Amino acid sequence: MIEIKNLYKLYGSKRAVDNISLTINKGEIVGFLGPNGAGKTTTMNIITGYISATLGEVKIDGLDITQNANEVKRKIGYLPEKPPLYEDMTVLEYLNFVYDLKGVKLDKKEHIQNILELVKIFDVKERIIKNLSKGYKQRVGIAQALIGNPEILILDEPTVGLDPKQIKEIRSVIKELGKDRTVILSSHILAEIESICQRVIIINQGRLMAQGTKEELSQKLSNTNTLNVRIMGNLNEIKEELLKINGVTNVEPVSNTEVGAYDFKVSFTPGADIRKEMFFALSKANMPILELKSNILTLEQIFLNLTSEEAMLIAERKLKERKEKILRERQELLKKEENNEEEIKEEEGENENESNI
Repeated sequence: MIEIKNLYKLYGSKRAVDNISLTINKGEIVGFLGPNGAGKTTTMNIITGYISATLGEVKIDGLDITQNANEVKRKIGYLPEKPPLYEDMTVLEYLNFVYDLKGVKLDKKEHIQNILELVKIFDVKERIIKNLSKGYKQRVGIAQALIGNPEILILDEPTVGLDPKQIKEIRSVIKELGKDRTVILSSHILAEIESICQRVIIINQGRLMAQGTKEELSQKLSNTNTLNVRIMGNLNEIKEELLKINGVTNVEPVSNTEVGAYDFKVSFTPGADIRKEMFFALSKANMPILELKSNILTLEQIFLNLTSEEAMLIAERKLKERKEKILRERQELLKKEENNEEEIKEEEGENENESNI
């Protein structure tokens, strides 16, 4: 398990990571999603121990990364955005070098053989790395991260710059690796996160904007009690017919983009399913439904909503409100303490007067 609490990374006045707290469970494949410069790579570098945090803590299986650096690093395999390859070596020479560098205790030949087969580079093991395609170089980068059988695999933009065929192959490798490891995958490619990851963490301007499964985020951010529907017929008659349907609470005409048809936003009681009754009612009234869509957001829509300027302003306002609330609570606590001290002094004074009498 990875636990991150109140994590900050400051470069002068710039907050590259701004109070991030999250937990990643064992065996999860988690996607770090955010625009360029969001703080994804910085957060990953702190988790691996490559750079230190300004404030906050990171624990791997209960071990603090700063206090147990060597032990924690043995649990992590890391592929940076640019793979750390020695391109004049052959693939096999390079993996042997990494094995020695990490001080791995496993059987060398068998361990490297298993990794070569796992990431499907066995056929190129004798080739010089600089002569490989970018897709194969990326696989070699993943192979070096797997040396030592780490429990956690951190991959920063693993498919950047690859062609569609290579991307598909790398995604397949990552899915295979995720069967018995915790995988953290950083990307700004939405399709990649959606196809590989079980859970999504969205970061923007160093802040954690949201986390959860795609379904959870969609449910949270979508207006799930509305439907968008295009119906052919008379505007007022359609509206009147829709309002007769059990569970419908509001009907709002939206546009008239098609001749003889109107778009409506239909609101209904939470938990109700009005589609079947709507179909039969409108069919009976000779008002054909031309289009019907739910308002469940796609991952792309979720991402755009959470990384917009408006979302950042809302986040800043909530942060300000939270700080003001904490300040008020502290002031109230101090006032109570002062009142208590005054009461104690008064009681002591009364006791002293009684003893003098």
